[in-house]
Amino acid sequence: MKRVKIFLVILSILSIPVEIFSQDFKTVHDGVEYAEVTKEISGLKVNMNLLRLDLTKVRLDVVHAMDEAIGVEKTSSIASRHGALAAINAGFFRLDNSLYAGDAAGALTIDGIDYSESYADRIALFIMNDPKKTGPDKTGVYIRPFGSRFVVLFGEDQIDLSGLNRERKENELILYRPEFHKTTLTGPNGVEVIVRNNRVERILDGRGSTAIPADGFVLSATGTARPGLLKYARIGANVQVLSAASQTFSSDDPEANVPFSSQPSLYGLAEDIVAGVPQLIKNGKIKITWEEEKSTKEFVETRHPRTAVAKLKDGKFLMITVDGRSELSGGIGLQDLAEYLLSLGAIDAMNLDGGGSTTMFVGGKVVNRPSDKEGERKVSDVLLVSPRKR
Repeated sequence: MKRVKIFLVILSILSIPVEIFSQDFKTVHDGVEYAEVTKEISGLKVNMNLLRLDLTKVRLDVVHAMDEAIGVEKTSSIASRHGALAAINAGFFRLDNSLYAGDAAGALTIDGIDYSESYADRIALFIMNDPKKTGPDKTGVYIRPFGSRFVVLFGEDQIDLSGLNRERKENELILYRPEFHKTTLTGPNGVEVIVRNNRVERILDGRGSTAIPADGFVLSATGTARPGLLKYARIGANVQVLSAASQTFSSDDPEANVPFSSQPSLYGLAEDIVAGVPQLIKNGKIKITWEEEKSTKEFVETRHPRTAVAKLKDGKFLMITVDGRSELSGGIGLQDLAEYLLSLGAIDAMNLDGGGSTTMFVGGKVVNRPSDKEGERKVSDVLLVSPRKR
């Protein structure tokens, strides 16, 4: 009988989810708790850094490198420039030596301005810091798949945009806003329409790298997209850019803490949006949607350094970086990462850019070990943690 009791006790202990004890987290600022964890996961030692945030006391913001839609900069540099308490790298991006390095590889919205279009309806983090939109607790953070579409209206005539603030490829119509750069950085093999105060001001055919007006934008087309733009663009014509989103916030969503009506779009409510890939946890259950988001099984299963975020069932928000590609830390696959986040109380979670980009900045320094030989990598955009001022 004693042996049975002992066996049952052992089983009950083994069934308890792995948790970080409260004493493992140290308060580094009001609303910001930090922990360093080392665990053996699938046979290898793994080092992790965690930030647990009380979003009634701190706020989240997405900021792009160089404060433009292209360009790269170290996470620590962006955080220091903005006086942030903490930061992690965020979205995936174009990583090369071209003029377009740092172009977001998916949806990116900052302060209500769209920097980049979505791709494959990938998972995204929606941030709302306005109490009028998020309710009295101010915790307007949601993790949902997201698809966007942008069109240009010339009166009643409509043209679909191919993209925003990125390299213009053949047969594409691209919109360039002031947040992109001083000019469109295009070649002379297309047509560019300068719009100011929602009216066509100039049409430049066979010219490129047009200056982008501070009070307007430039429409740039090549190939098969060129005739349509030339057909409708007339000097003085009224121009509107409209956007639509596939993501709506249902009033019967189990997480809804605000009585939204008529199912408004999260896109329309969010101040900042940044995409990742893939989703890891949905409604308290592991759901890794790599196929739906056009990722690969290899990306999911291979042990890499990782950066991820999660909403916790106690209402707090978690940021995590996992080091890898070294003898000190073996990295992690996304199934193991999802299971670990679930053990910490995650109800929704998503994967962000990882690999050499994985960086956590806390208390004025980088606290993890980035895997690149050169050290901390320059990235496209970051998630900043700052004190709430209201």
